[in-house]
Amino acid sequence: MTDLNKKVAVGISGGVDSSVAAYLLIKAGYEVEGIFMKNWEEDDSEECNSKEDFNDAQRVCEHLGIKLHQVNFSDEYWENVFEHFIADIKRGFTPNPDVFCNKEIKFKQFYNYALSLGFDLIATGHYAKRIDSVNIQLHIPKDKIKDQTYFLYTMNNKVLRKTIFPLENLEKSEVKSIAKNMKLGLEEKKESMGICFIGKRNFSSFIDEYIKPVEGPIIDYKSNKKISYHKGLSKYTIGQRKGINIGGLKHRSDSAWYVIDKNMVTNTLVVSQDQSPLYYQGEIELENINIINEECDYKKIKVRFRHGGALRSCELKKVTNKYSITLNEEERGIAQGQAAVFYNGTECIGGGTVISKCLRKN
Repeated sequence: MTDLNKKVAVGISGGVDSSVAAYLLIKAGYEVEGIFMKNWEEDDSEECNSKEDFNDAQRVCEHLGIKLHQVNFSDEYWENVFEHFIADIKRGFTPNPDVFCNKEIKFKQFYNYALSLGFDLIATGHYAKRIDSVNIQLHIPKDKIKDQTYFLYTMNNKVLRKTIFPLENLEKSEVKSIAKNMKLGLEEKKESMGICFIGKRNFSSFIDEYIKPVEGPIIDYKSNKKISYHKGLSKYTIGQRKGINIGGLKHRSDSAWYVIDKNMVTNTLVVSQDQSPLYYQGEIELENINIINEECDYKKIKVRFRHGGALRSCELKKVTNKYSITLNEEERGIAQGQAAVFYNGTECIGGGTVISKCLRKN
């Protein structure tokens, strides 16, 4: 960590990671204050109880002897994250709201709010690493399992240069140990998993509140024959196995069925018991590209399509204003709307959104 003697705003969620991040910054000699962000107005889920989280955040800041600010970004979240999320699902995409939340809320609204209060820098409890060089760089942290750079590829140089990741050189087990020594009782607090505005509710039921489910045919990929009916395309994603509810078909094995494709025009779900069409290698068109390090060698990069997913060799190409990658290795179940995030060694150099269908040709 650098930039000592500067005023730092830490995003405090009331959880272990952000609490330890604040503690480490104080210990390093920074002038620290916390900012608690409320990003969702409805609060009817046990998993995402903002009142409980705010109380925990207050307790942490009181224990650390620092001031806590509270700000409500619910309107900004709705307009820039949630509405985007719903619009992409209507397109048949599989969006990742965590990526949008980091871009629009944590490293835009939070960043601007902190600077408006007179802070010099911001900090979060993300597992990521910043390396200062001629070009500021975002890297995979020490804890490669907890690595969150996949969700941070939309960061720009200006914000990254003013961001500190205090957990960059720690394993999760070390963070929990520090939290235990802080004696706040947070080390056993469950991490928020999945999409916070859904909480513990069933994803399908939640989406039904915003996208009216329309029943349609399920088509067998090989025979092109109708074998059943689906309950609304928004309930399915490419590569999905569970929840398709196909069974008892004559002259068919009991093998699992997989979602191969979704046709939004005809409201058709395409499935197969053969997974081979899901394994794709070749060109993939992207949109909303963000490159953190413009000096990177595009011919030596690797890409991953999901958090914790395998890194695949590829080449990034730009023709006019359109970007695409040529995937040199097979990857299973690439869905439109997924983030394709680029790496050069441990450096996360940027990424984009998959917009082309990725099915192996027969």
